[in-house]
Amino acid sequence: MQFGIIGSGSWATAIAKILTDNGHIINWWVRKEETISIIKNRKHNPHYLSSAYFDMSRVKLSSSLEEVVANSNSVVIALPSAYIHEALSKAPTTIFDNKRVISAVKGIIPHSNQLVQDYMAKHFKVKADNFFTVLGPCHAEEVAAEKLSYLTFSGNNLIRTQLIADAFKSEYINTITNTDLLGTQYAAVLKNIYALGAGIAHGLEYGDNFLSVFIANAAKEMNAFLKIASPEANEDYAASVYLGDLLVTCYSLYSRNRTFGNMIGKGYSVKAAQLELNMVAEGYNASKCIHLANKNIHANIPIADTIFSILWEKVPAQQGFKTIETLLR
Repeated sequence: MQFGIIGSGSWATAIAKILTDNGHIINWWVRKEETISIIKNRKHNPHYLSSAYFDMSRVKLSSSLEEVVANSNSVVIALPSAYIHEALSKAPTTIFDNKRVISAVKGIIPHSNQLVQDYMAKHFKVKADNFFTVLGPCHAEEVAAEKLSYLTFSGNNLIRTQLIADAFKSEYINTITNTDLLGTQYAAVLKNIYALGAGIAHGLEYGDNFLSVFIANAAKEMNAFLKIASPEANEDYAASVYLGDLLVTCYSLYSRNRTFGNMIGKGYSVKAAQLELNMVAEGYNASKCIHLANKNIHANIPIADTIFSILWEKVPAQQGFKTIETLLR
């Protein structure tokens, strides 16, 4: 299996490490020629996970998206959701024909308010049977340190999904498969919103007791949403790709969304928090995207709605969390 990777951030770099450690040759799309030159010379990404070094005989770098995709039969999209449309907008509509597309994206595309699966189907005619997801719980930093992590791969065909999962399995990566494409994508979006909320709570100096109740209620709210959004899934929402990813994103100090929320809770404006973080916190755009998507899904998600109000309608964080206090059970 010949893999292509679209993206050069921390998660894309972690995926490159996993695949090359497993002996796979990868075609890696990196936008800037300067970054390509540094990776070739120094054998690591200078901007993300710089402790992860690569066997360069297994890495083919290119700033040409078409070249990377053409030379791969399985393409991993590992870009922040906000950058996907810009990165792919000039690509030929046939570029992904007969390719397996594997989304490692934990967000909704703000440009069109679509899941990656729907965006790829509309713009590139990617069939559902050729679309897969790879999701956590999994922090790129722990992958770089080779700490045991679990990845869940979703696809309509479990045999084909398992073949992809097997390419990632290693001493420090365990893999799980399921068929819940819709549910895993929405869970990855929602957990970022709740993690951002957990960060706001921390910034407002709520304690661990409150945070545990907040996360328990967020998990219940997420489950209710998923049952409506993906009614045929019949999955165990206590599984790692659902509850596990929610927990680690809410609690971990590696979590960008928790960090971003913490700044909001401490009184930063959204703009100031974005500048300070200098990385994408998916939960910010996700809160608006889910708010809009829920106009069709009609789930009862008052916690997510309140976080949306804090971020997008300028409701003071303290006021918003006073409302959330009344919702928790």
